Amino acid sequence: MLIWVPQEPVAAALEDLPDVTVDVVVPAPDAMPPGAAEVEFYIPPFFPDEPALEIIGRLPKLRVVQTMTAGVDRVLPRTPPQVTVCNARGVHDASTAEWVIAAILAVVRDFPYFAVERAARRWSYRFTDCLAGKTVLIVGHGSIGRAVEARLAGFGVEIVRVARGARPGVAPVDELPALLPGADVVVLLVPVTAETTAMVDAAFLARMKDGAVLVNAARGCVVSAPALLAELRSGRLRAALDVTDPEPLGPGDPLWDVPGLLLTPHVAGAVREATERAYAIVRAQLARYAAGQPLQNVIGARGY
Repeated sequence: MLIWVPQEPVAAALEDLPDVTVDVVVPAPDAMPPGAAEVEFYIPPFFPDEPALEIIGRLPKLRVVQTMTAGVDRVLPRTPPQVTVCNARGVHDASTAEWVIAAILAVVRDFPYFAVERAARRWSYRFTDCLAGKTVLIVGHGSIGRAVEARLAGFGVEIVRVARGARPGVAPVDELPALLPGADVVVLLVPVTAETTAMVDAAFLARMKDGAVLVNAARGCVVSAPALLAELRSGRLRAALDVTDPEPLGPGDPLWDVPGLLLTPHVAGAVREATERAYAIVRAQLARYAAGQPLQNVIGARGY
C-alpha cells in the first residue's frame, strides 16, 4: 500500500508500519510524481498550496485524505465523492484554547496599547477593563470550545455556548441574534461552511454591545472584513484575530493599522507539541486503515 506524506518527519513517524510504503512527495504544478497511479492514502501539508490540493483529484486509487489539522475547508472542495476525508480533531485543542485565553486577556487588559507606549518610552499609566464578571459567548462549542471553557474556569466569567444544533447547555445558532447583546467577549470557533462564511457581518457586529471583544480563531472568511473595519475604526468594538481573509495579508491591507485590534499570523495552533500529536494521529489512522478497521474523525467528501 502506497502512502504519500509531505515531509520526512511524517514519514519517520510511519516507517515501521507493516505492508506500508511511505513516499515523501511535494506536488509541483504540471507534474505527476512517481507512484501517482497507486497511492491510496494521502496526507497533505499543514498548509497545503495549490499543487498539493489540485493533485487530490488526479489520484485514481486514492481512498483516504487525512489532514493534520482540524480544518478541512480547503481540502473538501477538491476531493472526489468516493474519497473519505478525515481530520485531526483534537490536535490543536490545547494550543488554540491557550491562544484564545491569551488574546482575550491581552485585549481586555490593553496589552497592545502598553506595548506601543513602551516602544515610545512612555510610562502611560491608565485603568483597563477586567475579565472577571464578564460574559463570554463561544460560537462553535466543539472540542476547542470545550478546551477554551475549561481554561476560563477560575476567571469568574459566565459562559454562553452556541453550536449548529441545540443540546443540553448549548443554544442553537439561530438564537445568536438574541444572545449577542449580552456578551462581553464573542469567540468564533466555527468550521467553514456555506452557513458560516461571512456570518459575522454588519448586522452581527451591530448586535454586539459597546466595548465588546470579537475573537476569531476559526477562519478569516467567517468575518466580513469591511464590517469589522468599520466597527474598529469607530472605536465601538475591539478584536483579536489569528486568521484573516486573505492570508497572508498584503502590505497595504487596512487591518495592519486599524485601532483596537490584536493581530497574529495564524499561529494559534503553531506549537511543537501539536505537530507531534498530529504525527501520532496520522500513524494511528494509517494503522487502522491498513488493518481494515473503521477510521476515526471521518468528515466525508461533502461536509460535516
